[in-house]
Amino acid sequence: MKPNFSLRLRIFNLNCWGIPYLSKHRGDRVKRLGDFLNMESFDLALLEEVWSEQDFQYLRQKLLPTYPAAHYFRSGVIGSGLCVFSKHPIQEFTQHVYTLNGYPYMIHHGDWFCGKAVGLLVLHLSGLVLNAYVTHLHAEYNRQKDIYLAHRVAQAWELAQFIHHTSKKADVVLLCGDLNLHPKDLGCRLLKEWTGLHDAYLETRDFKGSEEGCTMVPENCYVNQRELEPFPFGIRIDYVLYKAVSGFYISCKTLRTTTGHDPHSGTPLSDHEALMATLCVRHSPPQHTHSPTHGGPAERSRLISVLKEAWAELDLGMAQARWWATFAGYVIGLGLLLLALLCALAAGGGVREVAIMLWTPSVGLLLGAGAVYLFHMQEAKGLSRARAELQHMLRRAREAHNLDPESQAALFLGQQEGDRSEEQ
Repeated sequence: MKPNFSLRLRIFNLNCWGIPYLSKHRGDRVKRLGDFLNMESFDLALLEEVWSEQDFQYLRQKLLPTYPAAHYFRSGVIGSGLCVFSKHPIQEFTQHVYTLNGYPYMIHHGDWFCGKAVGLLVLHLSGLVLNAYVTHLHAEYNRQKDIYLAHRVAQAWELAQFIHHTSKKADVVLLCGDLNLHPKDLGCRLLKEWTGLHDAYLETRDFKGSEEGCTMVPENCYVNQRELEPFPFGIRIDYVLYKAVSGFYISCKTLRTTTGHDPHSGTPLSDHEALMATLCVRHSPPQHTHSPTHGGPAERSRLISVLKEAWAELDLGMAQARWWATFAGYVIGLGLLLLALLCALAAGGGVREVAIMLWTPSVGLLLGAGAVYLFHMQEAKGLSRARAELQHMLRRAREAHNLDPESQAALFLGQQEGDRSEEQ
């Protein structure tokens, strides 16, 4: 690779809102999306909520001349909804399905059936190794009473860990997707602090698009206006995040978003706004590679703070899961006693007909309680595993922080000042 190596990457990301039978004008929007992608000819197009594999196959055929490489990430009952289209050959791809993903009995939300995941593809571009990730985290349905917060924090941690462990051979790391997290939310801060990823909206010097970079805006006719009432400009929950390892430098030259309508026809491509980023990669003098536990004192302080906050949130979620599992266990015990009583009554012949009538609902109650018990025990174990990982990394970060010379000097000076005040 030449010393003056430079590479320009044009990236497109969109949550397509492609729910069969429910999303308005889905077919027309998918067709116009294909036309737009062909016309713009991005290096990579990363899409979420392409729930219908037929839509993916349609886009694949339509985009084949411009984007010869494509992949659809399959998981769950419905599917992950994730897919990618690339102008460059895809060398490798894999995916990780999140351990926790909502509740199966919350059928009207549907996240559990989707199998939310993170997809990875590896590209080799002029000798440079690019790891591109696309993901979609659990939705936030009620910001004031968010019953999925622990799940979303656990997903953010799993995502950060997946990127951390799979990107060690990469020169450039790119993450795009609908994180369902506001910029200052715990999950977003945890992801950025642990991976060292930079936010294209915050880093670019040339931004054009919606106010404050929002990706769900009131001007979009497909958006539920009531959900955006507390946010007059909208919300920013879709991201382009990136970083480069030592020896390379990456910057966001331009970032564009749609603003509630299609750039050409006027009607929106989705209820979310599209992100279009131009990234520039070039050689740079060797620098310190980001390490979650070996940054400067300020970095480690932020990391320790966010790890503690995430640990506490998962601890609350784990306690809640165990409470539901315990409650279901009591219901199972009562159900077994009821079945035993019904069997005794039926055998006695006194109220045989009533016992037989109550048998079926009692068995249904027992099976339902058993399913709830098993699910929440699994949830508790998933949260416990993530909490244990966070606790271990928190301990390591604290050890590194305490061993840091600057921290030790600050501690020593603080102790000296304390001693002087006591003498006075």
